[in-house]
Amino acid sequence: MWTPKLIMMNGELMPFGEARLHPLSLAVTYAITVFEGLRAYHDPVTGRFLMFRLDDHVRRLQVGMKLLRFDEVYELDYLRESLRRLIRANEPDSDVYVRLLAYVEGTGLMSTTGPAGFTAAAMPRDKPKFAETGMSLGVSSWHRLSDNASPPRIKSTANYHNARLAALQAKADGYDGALMLTADGRVSEAPIACFFMVRDGRLITPSTSSGILESITRATIITRWRELTGAEVEQRDVDRSELYFADEAFLCGTGQEILPVTMIDRLRVGDGGIGPVTQRVREDYFNIVRGLVPDHPEWRTLV
Repeated sequence: MWTPKLIMMNGELMPFGEARLHPLSLAVTYAITVFEGLRAYHDPVTGRFLMFRLDDHVRRLQVGMKLLRFDEVYELDYLRESLRRLIRANEPDSDVYVRLLAYVEGTGLMSTTGPAGFTAAAMPRDKPKFAETGMSLGVSSWHRLSDNASPPRIKSTANYHNARLAALQAKADGYDGALMLTADGRVSEAPIACFFMVRDGRLITPSTSSGILESITRATIITRWRELTGAEVEQRDVDRSELYFADEAFLCGTGQEILPVTMIDRLRVGDGGIGPVTQRVREDYFNIVRGLVPDHPEWRTLV
């Protein structure tokens, strides 16, 4: 597996191990950081790389910087070209995972809003552990953050303290992962991925008002399901007890891609295997991101 050689800070490439951020920067002391995870998929035949929905990821980062009132919001064209340059410079020979962070790099008070900085790293990433076996989830006793407290719809690093607590509890309780509820008891999402379930042939996911990230992978699945089947994904409130009626379930996200869920609260989901809808969604997703079908060329950016 290839190893990263160079990292980018504020548009400049430097040796991967030499990146530094002051420990008293607001990015560290108050987690004033928003970030994105992106993937560039490698075609071993042509050697080319395709970044999936690059512009959508950058736009979400821009909204996060705006919401946190950064002094500067980076332009789309600048970040697009910076990430392409980063990938080329590392000379990867297989799929690439890119972590892009924008933060307040200066020191100061909690309300300080600049100067802004960014770091981008291109790295290999192993196939998710539960991609073929499925995973067991436990409903967490930690509630998901609310929009009026720390909006989960943006990828702020501060939000992931809440997610980490749920993940640690799930691990201690013997589950592979967690599923979080809102404060009023509705299903929200997993700590690092959005949740879908299948019931009586209908594909269902919690709505964006259920304390979830405005996930680009989730939006991709919703669009593709309508195009493939003519049916809409039901985006609505999901009660905890409805989880146990599910015939199938899966998680989705850029980092995790599509992960089947085979057990919730030690109760089997459906027959405990990976169901046909999950298989269909996963197959279509990989066809799309790797450019194996011509649909939605605007989602793929050539590196």
